[in-house]
Amino acid sequence: MLLAPPRRALRVLLAATAALAPGLLVAPPATAQPAPPATAQPATAQAARSADRTAACPAEGEVTQRYHSGHNGVDIGNAIGTPIHAIGDGEVTHSGYADGYGQWIRILHPDGRISEYGHMYQRFVSVGEHVTAGRRIALMGQEGNSTGPHLHLRIWGDSSTSYGIDPEVYLAEHGVTLPCVPGDVPQPRPLVYPAESGRVVSARSADGRLEVFAAGADGVHHAWQLASNGEWSAWESLAGPGGAELAIAPNADGRLELFAINGNTFQHRYQLAPSGGWSGWESFGGGGRDIAAGVNGDGRIEVFASGPVGLFHRYQTAPSAGWSGWEPTGGGPADARVEMEKAPDGRLEVFALNGNTFQHQYQTAVDGGWSAWEEFGGGGRDLTVDHNQDGRIEVFASGPVGVFHKYQTGPAAWSGWEPTGGPADAQLTSERTSDGRVEVFALNGTVARHLWQTGVNAPYGQWADFGGGGTEVTATSNADGRIEVFGTSHAGIYHKWQTGPTTWSEWAWVNATAGPAID
Repeated sequence: MLLAPPRRALRVLLAATAALAPGLLVAPPATAQPAPPATAQPATAQAARSADRTAACPAEGEVTQRYHSGHNGVDIGNAIGTPIHAIGDGEVTHSGYADGYGQWIRILHPDGRISEYGHMYQRFVSVGEHVTAGRRIALMGQEGNSTGPHLHLRIWGDSSTSYGIDPEVYLAEHGVTLPCVPGDVPQPRPLVYPAESGRVVSARSADGRLEVFAAGADGVHHAWQLASNGEWSAWESLAGPGGAELAIAPNADGRLELFAINGNTFQHRYQLAPSGGWSGWESFGGGGRDIAAGVNGDGRIEVFASGPVGLFHRYQTAPSAGWSGWEPTGGGPADARVEMEKAPDGRLEVFALNGNTFQHQYQTAVDGGWSAWEEFGGGGRDLTVDHNQDGRIEVFASGPVGVFHKYQTGPAAWSGWEPTGGPADAQLTSERTSDGRVEVFALNGTVARHLWQTGVNAPYGQWADFGGGGTEVTATSNADGRIEVFGTSHAGIYHKWQTGPTTWSEWAWVNATAGPAID
């Protein structure tokens, strides 16, 4: 069994959570409450300052509180989910979570000013990313110390000061008067990163609610959040292939699509509308060992499946449309565990591992053809693939002496394999924290442990206990950036979620019910 007997999950953000299990939780360093920015101004900042630089409307809505000596910024109130836009060109210097402030973003602009956005419901930009004026960067929320949904906008005029300048004055000097309506600015297509595949998978619907699927011996079971970042439904049986490996990906129109394969059959089902109900199961091919699904730059889903003669793939012929036939990939390891990731330029990359060998192949151009399979290392038990904040791919693989990792040192160059310690022959999963650090989770029949980067794009700390043993594990993120981990066992499905940037709940059943047993 995984960790502890079932208990009802009370989703309250209690600081006492960590104290309930003092020996079981070691978390990353706390994220501090936002302080005056310490970012040095560019050398040309003062020369670049000019009042004729046009700004963009930050968000539609009424001004609910203005800047004054007791309020360092301006509040723009509107409904949860209202788009928030960058007020000007610049570089994202912070994108994460802070106690009392919720999700927040800072952007350094060419004139040396820094704009800050707080209490968001969801963020779309990462540290180091360059944005243009009017770019949608987040959705309005009410996280942290907030009495209602709003954007708290601050403008820092000098990084050495402890108080900002009046955002309304600054915006007016640059052509924007509050309240305002954002213009029709072309938005870049965001990179859609593949979700982890396995016996249990999870992804967010278009409305931000997580959905989780688990494959028991009697078929696939499904549960979903009743509201974004909220409580869970009871488990629902969907039938379908028993004992299957699963993969999930979003269509270009926002509908999720689920894929399930076992040794005899391959089936899929899909949402009939974004965040809506699901179709029945439809045939997708013959049986195999494992699958992974990713999204091309143009929005088309592409699926890879392994079997006794290597890997095959199949792809949508148009976004949210029909499918090609199955095509060979030119080899690949037999009966491999398969995962996918996306390079910073949008090209998909596939990693395949069995007990004897590790290989990978990658698109030679965005939405294009594929390279030949290349050697990537020796064999192992399982793998997980993620990306650093700067876009570099990082791969973890488990084996009899623990977990090793390998990472890109450039667009086409890789480090060697490096040991990290960790549980032997573990099932692996990974997810990025709200501030962009990679966190890895490893589970075998005896123990669960986790490991995280000590900073963005930085080395890793030491493995820390995360609970007892189980059979499979997957990690995903809530709409507010909190990681949620699902662990399977012979008794059912447990989950554990961040209650804040550095604190975790205890393990508990999903909606106080066990769900399917996963051997």
